[in-house]
Amino acid sequence: MTGPAAETFLIRDAREGDVEAIVGFEIDIAVVSFADEAITDPALHRRRVSGSLGKPGEITLVAVDEREPDVVLGWAWLSARTNSLTGAKYGNFRSLAVAEGPGRSRIGELLLRAVLEAADTGGLTQLTGKVHAGNLGMRALYRKLGFTATHLTMERRLGASQPAASDGPESASAASDRPEAEPPPPAADGPQPQPPASDRTEPAP
Repeated sequence: MTGPAAETFLIRDAREGDVEAIVGFEIDIAVVSFADEAITDPALHRRRVSGSLGKPGEITLVAVDEREPDVVLGWAWLSARTNSLTGAKYGNFRSLAVAEGPGRSRIGELLLRAVLEAADTGGLTQLTGKVHAGNLGMRALYRKLGFTATHLTMERRLGASQPAASDGPESASAASDRPEAEPPPPAADGPQPQPPASDRTEPAP
């Protein structure tokens, strides 16, 4: 991004006055991620978001233009978790969404970098995030900041017509996955708008 506006973006902690804007982002993320199955009840998202603000272990950040500090341009959410086997602390990246407009990609990168810095300060040793296969913008942003693909979620809708099974060796190898010592962290709950918005996984408490 070029021009004077390039230096006016500010990342700050989310606060109660930001909740309505954040709820809009959460609903957008849900629709992009889950289409007709998306949960779009504003009251539900409002409770989830409000319950996370200021809570220990929750990194909740918004992006604003310093000239209009009350107008939320983007939102990011990461929750600290503990590996039940090793005791190691890791971060479950739940949401990243940015409003349409100039500088969208730049805002997304600033938000993610701020999350990484906060996670490092908080002593987290690993960050995980789930992204929809079609969200190319978020996948590219993850890669740019050092994330690598590890797990692939396979999904099948029961009752729908399915392609014929293959007898080739690839079918056998697909079934040979071994259980992991620690199940992958729950996916972030829900949504992920298009570039550079994020997605989410596990339902919030």
